[in-house]
Amino acid sequence: MDQRDTSNPSLRSDILRQGAAAAWPICLGYFPIGLALGVLARQAGLHWWAVALMSIMVFAGSAQFICVAMLAAGASVPSIIFTTLVVNLRHTLMSSALAVYLAGVNQKFLAVFSYGITDESFAVNMTQFKKGHWDRWRALVVNHLANSVWILATVAGTLVGQFVPQGAFGIDYALTGMFICLLVFQLQGRIYLLTGLLAAVFSVVWYLLIPGDSYIVGASVCAATLGYLLKRRYRRKK
Repeated sequence: MDQRDTSNPSLRSDILRQGAAAAWPICLGYFPIGLALGVLARQAGLHWWAVALMSIMVFAGSAQFICVAMLAAGASVPSIIFTTLVVNLRHTLMSSALAVYLAGVNQKFLAVFSYGITDESFAVNMTQFKKGHWDRWRALVVNHLANSVWILATVAGTLVGQFVPQGAFGIDYALTGMFICLLVFQLQGRIYLLTGLLAAVFSVVWYLLIPGDSYIVGASVCAATLGYLLKRRYRRKK
């Protein structure tokens, strides 16, 4: 547990500076994606205050994109809630991994810290923790600086969205493009490639055979389960 006195002005300055230095690439990426989300949300009929509340209360880019897309498609509220819940279950794993470096920290701090965990902040903080010379306060700066930029970007996108024609600039492709990018970066071996192909097959078959929009969750769960079993079997053979 970090016991340093953060009331020291010099130390606080170092914490903010180093946290901001680690967070700025995340903020740079969040701004255009947040703008795109805001524009799509406005075109789906959401007001700026609703988007602001969503970004403040949820703060999960992929889940928010999915929510907006499902709202635009007329999906039911239970299906939206369940889909976003499944998508965000990965936060449990990320929090568990970060907990190793936050042993003994009080629960109030953990509550504030955990709110700001995303894929990007998790990756940056884990890298810095492993390098050493990193603490919970610098990690907190990374989390909440990224959070602030995301909220501002999504609200700005909503305000600008009323002036952007439907489908202009390819913004309606933002969700698909983002997930394709995330998928490509995950394909780091045969098992990952096979899991991705299985997810595609499952989603198409599920969509054709089972009515409704449950194919997203169903394909994800089935492919992830088979991918895990394949990876486990591969490790046993080594």
